[in-house]
Amino acid sequence: MDLVNSMLNWVVPPASMVMMACAWPALCFISACEWLYSTYHEENMEDKVVIITGASSGIGEQIAYEYARRGANLVLVARRETRLRGISENARRTGAKHVMIIAADVVKEDDCRRFLNETINFHGRVDHLVNTVSLGHTFYLEEVTDTSVFPHLLDINFWGNVYPTFVALPYLYQSNGRVIVNASVENWLPLPRMSLYAAAKAALINFYETLRFEARDEVGITIATHGWIGSEISGGKFMLEEGAEMQWKEEREVHVSGGPVEKFARLIVSGACKGEPYIKFPSWYDIFLVYRVFAPRILNWTFRLLLSPNGTRRTSLVGTGRPYVAERPLLEGASPRKFATGGPLTFSPISPPHQLKQE
Repeated sequence: MDLVNSMLNWVVPPASMVMMACAWPALCFISACEWLYSTYHEENMEDKVVIITGASSGIGEQIAYEYARRGANLVLVARRETRLRGISENARRTGAKHVMIIAADVVKEDDCRRFLNETINFHGRVDHLVNTVSLGHTFYLEEVTDTSVFPHLLDINFWGNVYPTFVALPYLYQSNGRVIVNASVENWLPLPRMSLYAAAKAALINFYETLRFEARDEVGITIATHGWIGSEISGGKFMLEEGAEMQWKEEREVHVSGGPVEKFARLIVSGACKGEPYIKFPSWYDIFLVYRVFAPRILNWTFRLLLSPNGTRRTSLVGTGRPYVAERPLLEGASPRKFATGGPLTFSPISPPHQLKQE
C-alpha cells in the first residue's frame, strides 16, 4: 500500500493539473452560462421573510438595508434592542414591508427557538436566514492571561451560527429557502494572533459545506468570505453598555460605514438572490490559496517577512481590563477585542498602530 501511495503522490498532482488545464475553457464557458442564467433569474424578495442575526450594526445592518430595498419582510435579531429600533426605522424608510426586532442571544439555543417561533407565528414562513455574528481577537496564544475568553470566542463564531441554522432548517426546507453565512478569509488563510478565530471560522465553513451536501437543492447555502474591509474599527470609539450579559465588544455590534462594507453587503444579498454558493470580497485573496496548496513554504516565508515583529513581544492583557498596543498590521477586518468582567469600557482603536485604551 505504501508503494501505491508513493506512486500516486507522483502521478496524481501533475495529471490533475493537465486535466484542469484542458478543462479550463469549458469550465469558464459553463461558469459564464451560470452567471447569465442567475442574472436574469434573480429571486424576487418582495414580501419574502428574512431573518438577520447580528443585525445591530456592521455588516448585518447593511445587509438589512439591502434586503429592505428589495421589499422584504425583515426580522432583525441582536442583543441590543435599543440599537435595533433605530435600524428598523431606517429599514422601513428604505423599503422594507414589515420589520420585527427581537432581542436574543444566538449562542443560546432557547433564544434561537424563541425568535424563530415568533417569526413563524407572525409570518408563517422563513425564506432567508442570514448569519452575520462574529468576534475577532489579536493576541498570541502564549500571551493570554485569562482563558475564560476562549469558549466565548468559539461560541460566537461557531455556535452563534449553528444554532440559528439548526432551528430554522425545517422551515427553510418548506420554503426552499437559503442560509447565508458571513465568514472570513482566515478560515483557510491563518494569520498570526488569530488562532482561535481562524479555527472557529474553519469549523464553520466545514459545517456549511457538509450541510450543503445534506440539504442538496432543497435549501441553498451561500458562504460569504471577506478579507480586510474598512470600518470605524480602525478609527472610531466604541463603548460596552452596562448590564450586557457578555461584556465585550463584538464585531456584530460595532457601527461600520463606508464603501467597502456597503459594497460587501450588496454583494452578499445580490449573490444570495442569484443562488450563488460563494461570495468573495475581494477576490484577489484566492491567489494565496494556490500558494498554500502548491508552495506553502513560500507563503509562510512571505507572511514572516510581512508580519515580523518590530521589537519585543507584548504580554496579552485579555481579561485584565488594562490597555494594550497591537504592534502588527491587520490584514482582515476582525478587530482587537478585550474581555472585561464589568463596568463600561471605551475602546479607542487608532490605525496604525491599533490601540485600545480604558477610560
